[in-house]
Amino acid sequence: MGTPLRVLVVEDSEVDTMLILRELRRSGFEPVSERVDTTEAMNAALGGGIWDLIISDYALPQFGGAAALALFKQRGLDIPFIIVSGALGEERAVEMMKAGAHDYVLKHNLARLSPAVTRELAAAEERRARRQQEATMAYLASIVESCQDAIVGKTLDGIVVSWNYGAETLYGYSAAEMIGREISLLIPPDRTNDLSEVYERVKRGERVERFETMRIRKDGTPVEVSLTISPLKDANGKVVGASTVALDISKRKKEEAEWLRLIRELTEALAHVKTLSGLLPICASCKKIRDDQGYWQQVETYISAHSDADFTHGICPDCVKRLYPEYQIKPAEVSAARY
Repeated sequence: MGTPLRVLVVEDSEVDTMLILRELRRSGFEPVSERVDTTEAMNAALGGGIWDLIISDYALPQFGGAAALALFKQRGLDIPFIIVSGALGEERAVEMMKAGAHDYVLKHNLARLSPAVTRELAAAEERRARRQQEATMAYLASIVESCQDAIVGKTLDGIVVSWNYGAETLYGYSAAEMIGREISLLIPPDRTNDLSEVYERVKRGERVERFETMRIRKDGTPVEVSLTISPLKDANGKVVGASTVALDISKRKKEEAEWLRLIRELTEALAHVKTLSGLLPICASCKKIRDDQGYWQQVETYISAHSDADFTHGICPDCVKRLYPEYQIKPAEVSAARY
């Protein structure tokens, strides 16, 4: 089974077209073709199909290779356009190549056709892959640049090579101010050892995640950050740099400190709360309570010392009747009689 190949042939001779297709089949292709020989026919073919290759004669009665190449260029296609002609001088061949043709082959030497087709198909595929890669890189670069997180690219020596908008916002330095300078500009003097330890890990190809540390902004104020540092490798897998994503955690740290303060205050408050529990020895007669040291205390004295309760004093109705039988006091009045 040959390699499928969709070929648009600009040629007025059916015999020459047959010879071109036979040469392609002989070289392992399986061409599906259409032959055109006018401007209208070529426009219709270009608009109605997807082609891998255009093979064009140079001189046709009503339509020539130059006109065919012009239509091809107008469409903005990136597929091989190869001139196959019976008589094409060197000067005209150079003109066609400068105008955008990819190669030319003489009809009496069709053995050159298949190698030229193979080469140009590979080159076209390489161009498509390169465009796709460039588009992907541009897309990723756009994402990095617009990201709110600080994303910084560095060499293994700590030289800044990329600096996005998030880094400008977090650290206060513009890209122009930082690219080409050492990242140590952001590091407090007492944190230099952190940088060397992290870089050693990155050089070994390790990824460092959620590394919390301190950095210094352009205005000299400190900022607490959480760093994720990833090794950057070349095509051979060798570590050539590092990419750092920094998150500002100052707000989170402030909230954590506030939570700890509240927890500490609550713990201290709870430590001062007095509660009564367990068995309390109480005199069956006078109702005094024995404390932990063996001393007997009035009930109100003991409870006040071991809880946050306080006492007001009054006389219950039963005691009024017993102690003051000569008075007739209503219960509501007794409840109000406190001293």
